[in-house]
Amino acid sequence: MKKLSLLLLTILILSSCNQEKQKKEQQEELSFPDDKFRSQIHFTPKEAWMNDPNGMVYYDGEYHLFYQYYPDSTVWGPMHWGHAVSPDMVHWKHLPIALYPDELGYIFSGSAVVDWNNTSGFQTGEHPPMIAIFTHHEPVGAEEEGNNTYQYQSIAYSNDKGRTWTKYEGNPVVPNPGIKDFRDPKVIWLEDFQQWLMVFAALDRVKFYTSPNLIDWKFQSDFGMNDGSHGGVWECPDLFQLQVEGSEEKKWVLLLSINPGGPNGGSATQYFVGDFDGKTFTNSQDPNASQWLDHGPDNYAGVTWSDIPEEDGRRLFLGWMGNWNYAQVVPTEKWRSAMTIPRSLHLTKNQTSGVYTVASRPVNELASLHTKSVDFEKESVNAGTRFSLMNTDDLGLTVPFKSEFTVNTSGRQSNFRLVLDNPKTQEEFVFRFQDGTLYGNRAKSGLTDFADNFAHQEATAPFQQLLKEKELKVEFFVDESSIEIFLNDGSVVMTEVFFPTEGFTRAYLISDDNPLEINSARTTQLKSIW
Repeated sequence: MKKLSLLLLTILILSSCNQEKQKKEQQEELSFPDDKFRSQIHFTPKEAWMNDPNGMVYYDGEYHLFYQYYPDSTVWGPMHWGHAVSPDMVHWKHLPIALYPDELGYIFSGSAVVDWNNTSGFQTGEHPPMIAIFTHHEPVGAEEEGNNTYQYQSIAYSNDKGRTWTKYEGNPVVPNPGIKDFRDPKVIWLEDFQQWLMVFAALDRVKFYTSPNLIDWKFQSDFGMNDGSHGGVWECPDLFQLQVEGSEEKKWVLLLSINPGGPNGGSATQYFVGDFDGKTFTNSQDPNASQWLDHGPDNYAGVTWSDIPEEDGRRLFLGWMGNWNYAQVVPTEKWRSAMTIPRSLHLTKNQTSGVYTVASRPVNELASLHTKSVDFEKESVNAGTRFSLMNTDDLGLTVPFKSEFTVNTSGRQSNFRLVLDNPKTQEEFVFRFQDGTLYGNRAKSGLTDFADNFAHQEATAPFQQLLKEKELKVEFFVDESSIEIFLNDGSVVMTEVFFPTEGFTRAYLISDDNPLEINSARTTQLKSIW
């Protein structure tokens, strides 16, 4: 047992007090009637600081979401695992904190699995044990002394469907051999090899370990030292197999978050497509090319749910809607950060170039939030003319809402803008679809001066390849402080947060040059999940 410093002992005492407080709280659904900028269709913590999604696992009708959480402040601090459950990934119930800091350190990011065959031997009742795999981060001692061994992988188990957790007395199960940034384990069961696989980030690459029982782990291989983007630290990997749409071909996808070094500054998630033989991942794409899951600045550390039933078959994803460039200073008061809407991931292949693309699509369960919809007829919009998609005065639609429209791209490329605004305060969020690139400009979107790097440049997302198709399909979701845009069934995605002083009351399209041929459009009012 490591000797505790005074600082860590203080943390443990405070954590114990918080734990007793949490146990007394009723596990009930929440409402936030008057909380400025509070997301209405996205998961947010009840209060305090939140970042990475962790331990996402499905069992017995419940989607579990654990997350990096500091209950005593709205900025990052000693990390815990917060906890919530949902029947549909849309409506959430907050539960007591699952994991607290202890003598081995803070509880950093990780994953969770259902040990269906009780390979770990932890089962004591009728339910198979749920195993959490996470990084212990020692905040004092080794890190202060310049020793790189202050992060290591540990486990905890639950026999009551994730409600209470016991940390394994033999932690850590993967000691640190002397590598800085040795963290964020994702564990999956390899059915073909009858063993567990752990992938985690180790400075500028990922490492693969295997185990028969989730306790005893053996190193197998490294990947990534010479692949992809290396503009920052690698974090939060995920590995899974997807079938290429329209074919029988299957490939393995490796997600990897990086900070900084994203395509639009700060945090972002890249991915690799390749083959995996149970020990080694081989990249099938150009190792010098970076492929981004989301081109917006505000989708980071996202991973997928474990143990989704085979009859469902989807690969379901959730990301942290934040960026380390400014996440700790955004102008919310009681809480910080939200998660993206849940998305399903799909693999496509360009038959000409052979390039694989991971597409992200909003899950069908979001339809439970739909109320009234307004449909628009096909129309040709002249340059400078507005085509309204949402207007609180004329259409009676308010935030949150979703809108989808298709525009004709055959034979030419009309440049047009999607604008969210509020004429009362002269604030606007402008998206320009120009020359095969989507530009997101939030320079005048409301409060922006809390960070110099929040609105200093436009976010960009290339979609040149989509212009070869007859139509450009655009689907977007607008909440109190965010927008998520999906082009052509999620082939290109952009997620951004914003903080308007009055809230946007209009959304419209405007052509910048040639007439804009709108083939179809629909806007739908969404109910709050709270």
